[in-house]
Amino acid sequence: RAAGQGGRAVSTSWCPVGTAFDAKQQQQQQPLRGGAAGRDTGLFGVPELSCPEGFQEAQDKALQDSERLVQKACSTPPGPETVMIFDQLSDSLCRVADLADFVKVAHPDFAFREAAEEACRNIGTVVEKLNTDVELCQSLRRLLADETVMSSLDPETRRVAELFMFDFEISGIHLDEEKRKKAVDLNVRILDLCNEFLIGTHIPNKIDKHVLPEHIRYNFTAEGNYLQVAGLHADCPDDLVREAAYKIFLHSFFHFFFRLEELLVSRNSLAQLVGYDTFAHRALQGTMAKTPETVRQFLEKLSEQLSKRTQKDFEMMTKMKMKLNPHNSMLMPWDHPYYSGVLRAERYNIDPGLYCPFFSLGACMEGLNSLFSQLLGISLYAEQTKRGEIWSEDVRKLAVVHETEGLLGYIYCDFFQRPDKPHQDCHFTVRGGRLKENGEYQLPVVVLMLSLPNSARGAPTLLSPGMMENLFHEMGHAMHSMLGRTRYQHVTGTRCATDFAEVPSILMEYFANDYRVVNQFARHYKTGQPLPKNMVSRLCESKKVCAAADMQLQVFYAVLDQIYHGKHPLKKSTTEILKETQEKVYGLPYVHNTAWQLRFSHLVGYGAIFFSYLMSRAVASMVWKQCFAQNPFDRAMGERYRREMLAHGGAKEPMLMVQGMLQKSPSVEDFVDALVSDLDHDFETFIMDS
Repeated sequence: RAAGQGGRAVSTSWCPVGTAFDAKQQQQQQPLRGGAAGRDTGLFGVPELSCPEGFQEAQDKALQDSERLVQKACSTPPGPETVMIFDQLSDSLCRVADLADFVKVAHPDFAFREAAEEACRNIGTVVEKLNTDVELCQSLRRLLADETVMSSLDPETRRVAELFMFDFEISGIHLDEEKRKKAVDLNVRILDLCNEFLIGTHIPNKIDKHVLPEHIRYNFTAEGNYLQVAGLHADCPDDLVREAAYKIFLHSFFHFFFRLEELLVSRNSLAQLVGYDTFAHRALQGTMAKTPETVRQFLEKLSEQLSKRTQKDFEMMTKMKMKLNPHNSMLMPWDHPYYSGVLRAERYNIDPGLYCPFFSLGACMEGLNSLFSQLLGISLYAEQTKRGEIWSEDVRKLAVVHETEGLLGYIYCDFFQRPDKPHQDCHFTVRGGRLKENGEYQLPVVVLMLSLPNSARGAPTLLSPGMMENLFHEMGHAMHSMLGRTRYQHVTGTRCATDFAEVPSILMEYFANDYRVVNQFARHYKTGQPLPKNMVSRLCESKKVCAAADMQLQVFYAVLDQIYHGKHPLKKSTTEILKETQEKVYGLPYVHNTAWQLRFSHLVGYGAIFFSYLMSRAVASMVWKQCFAQNPFDRAMGERYRREMLAHGGAKEPMLMVQGMLQKSPSVEDFVDALVSDLDHDFETFIMDS
């Protein structure tokens, strides 16, 4: 069938999205063989990447292109073409670096991961050098200084030119040669420290098995006379197991302690070298919050509003602990996740096992397809892949098709667990969208990575409510990437301020928790029975149990992040700051000889901007209540959402996009009120359950 006037016809190699994720379909649908000669096409269809050595080839080609484009930029008179050349330069490097960024963490073949890691480092080093290239910067400066030319540029081109100049400035382009070299060296060192710290956050700790009581040893992996502790075991009902896991996994090790110290000092040195008071001041440029002072105000006001509710939550957890364990009633940090879960289950009779049969992966994908179709006129189709295009046989490729605009891009779905695959849910941009020189649009390519369990042969994959919500969340990022169809890849899709980037994904969580949306796809995989409304209502209300304490924990993490990236030298060690902040902001006692900050992996990707999750949630809450709560399928509102928030990527100031959607500019108090009002229980559900 046709995609509509102006669109492309639906390809014969596409099939309905739901069936592509059915277990039987997975066994039958093998990737298509590529070409008459049977030669592998290469990862994501990139010819060079049919083998690990191809990364070197792709990297060399990108570097050759970059040299040519640098020369072209330096010799081109000021005008819109200057910005286009800069964007081509960015695209040639990002197309290797972004792809390698995914491959280095997710490819099952170590040789591919290693080659990708090397490519990331090499491209990163080149980018840092380009950001301090004086002649290249001068070509852009000439454009920005020419008022006549600048006034003739459209707003998107002007903003992209300014963003490229901002990249130069935060890298120290204004410094003398010696200091510029120091800035490059610091940036490269920071990249290395980030990688080393990140590896350390996941490394298990070992302990002599005789230290632990015999009856709890089976909870941990045995290695000779040692037990390996790889996580916090937060859901374990045995208090002693959780306590042991917490104290062992978070035990302070000097090696990683000094890594973190050096990372924080290096970031501060770089920030001050290029003219900022602190790393936080540098990181917050261009965000909705703009300054550390605004972030501090936001976190303080939120903490103040949460205080009484959090105290009440802790009292409920303490009572539950006394009830289940009368000999040890003091609430400790390892108790919070477990007892809040117990309270939710007891009060609302929430057993994930009751929900899973209604959330088969195929049904959930059809639900997303139906929602996007009604809201945005977009359909998802599964497309068969060529040999060598994917890195695991269970990866599925989706074509994203608009009813009139045709094919918008591709989403590769890497949803299932496998050895050596990280247990994290995330979105990767593999190729950004942009308008090419020949007038065609370079289609965006992204990967959604989840950690879903593999289903039994012949049975569908069943999702827990949390997994279903995560799927919706990550698909929010993917739609942002597909619909942020900017002229320049430098600002395409999710390439925007971090405290705005999470808004589309968190907004999707609100859709995932609305009965009208869930009712369209949640059917028992055996009987076809719809999920009862009261089960959805109870599930939504259960999430509000101890939600204030959960949010207060996020505030604690955000405050800690701000202090670490604030004024240096730090007055105390990172562990002493952790202890002081935990007891002041969070409220549960610090545990001696632990160093939770050494497991705080978000310090790498979200350094000085961890608050973004809370601020994005506040914006998403306001957008949901004002625009979609009345009718989650409102096409006019969906089009407005695309026009005002998704379409611009990072080509527009984030607060202007929020303003366009909400028809007002929210204050810090508005953000706080939106978050706190989400904690209020629904009166109808409360009465019904009572």
